[in-house]
Amino acid sequence: MTILRDDFIWGASTAAHQVEGDNIASDFWAVEHSPAGLLPEKSGSACDSFHRYREDIRLAAAGGLKAYRFSIEWARIEPADGDFSRAALLHYRDMIDACHEYGLEPIITLHHFTCPLWFTLGGGIQRADAADRFAAYVRQVSEILHDVRWIITINEPNILNLMSGLTAVIGENPGTERAPAGGVAAGNAEHGADDVEAAAPTERMAALPAPSLELAPKLIAMHAAARAVLRQTVPQAQVGWAIAAQAFTPTPGNDEAFERVFHHWEGVYLDATGEDDFIGVQAYTSQPVDASGPVPHPDSPENTLTGWAYRPDALGINLRRYWERYGKPLLVTENGIATSDDARRIAYTTEALRGLIAAVADGADVRGYCHWSLLDNYEWGRWEPTFGLIAVDRERDFARMPKPSLAWLGRIAAENAASLEPGA
Repeated sequence: MTILRDDFIWGASTAAHQVEGDNIASDFWAVEHSPAGLLPEKSGSACDSFHRYREDIRLAAAGGLKAYRFSIEWARIEPADGDFSRAALLHYRDMIDACHEYGLEPIITLHHFTCPLWFTLGGGIQRADAADRFAAYVRQVSEILHDVRWIITINEPNILNLMSGLTAVIGENPGTERAPAGGVAAGNAEHGADDVEAAAPTERMAALPAPSLELAPKLIAMHAAARAVLRQTVPQAQVGWAIAAQAFTPTPGNDEAFERVFHHWEGVYLDATGEDDFIGVQAYTSQPVDASGPVPHPDSPENTLTGWAYRPDALGINLRRYWERYGKPLLVTENGIATSDDARRIAYTTEALRGLIAAVADGADVRGYCHWSLLDNYEWGRWEPTFGLIAVDRERDFARMPKPSLAWLGRIAAENAASLEPGA
């Protein structure tokens, strides 16, 4: 008998645009191909997981994992306004079937940063019918989710807010015409389009403005509309959304500033989980908050490849905070480290899981842990920040090369983390 529940979920995560390749109908693809050259690298064929998903699922299962969290790409399901692709729906149904075949729990994300280009050009999340259009997409997808037990409506709405509040650098004549703010095709509205790379999700830099409170209700409305559809069509599923948990901590005398920052970045989205079944927690690092707000990560040789401070304790901080403040079941939907040193990946994850176990021991209801990421993938403008349990040879044949960390996490899953418990 271990501290973790017997049905604790052990898995790994990916996002469609980052691994599938050739997501040509999406807004981020348009940014990648802007003549302005906003990003240093393009996604291209990515990891070719659109065609090689069975191998990815097989490797995850062979490595000892019990779940696979992946996203369904809205731009593939509805590549043109009002035109839904039956073939794309059946493709994702095949992925769900493959998970079941290999004994993995499919955890489905319905929106992971990217939007169809037509949606973004029409105003994105700021368009008056954004919630209705998202709900229409979700209703189509719900047809293939009849045996799925975990569904995430929107990945990191707080980071999507940050990106969607920026000026999209796309249009009929990319590089010259600017579309309304919408999906992730974004540059920084305050600092200019040249900062688009810094606005990518893996670069949550304190120098960027906080997410807009004005946009938050629009994202909350999209989430609520999707949840309502899923309650009707997939009643067996546990439904929630996944929050980018920053593990902000107040510096002495700055509790009020911390509460303000927490509300802007996380609290407003967490307050909207009252009718959800769980909260998805995505944790990587931690930052102090002073009177001016989040303190940027100082340069350090210990920082990860994204420039974040090495803070495996961030997971435990967030789990305790979310449980104490909201009292809802928690599912770790992302946690990991950008590093080329797999031994460091194992060390980071070991400490993160010890923090999770300590939070559970103190009462937090944590249902599972999904590592980010299953594969080394496209990190929104760059390939260098490698988070994966599996390397991919993108230069030749897309060969998959499992790292020692995959087998290590599989062993931890097999024992339900008993060896990481205090006194073990």
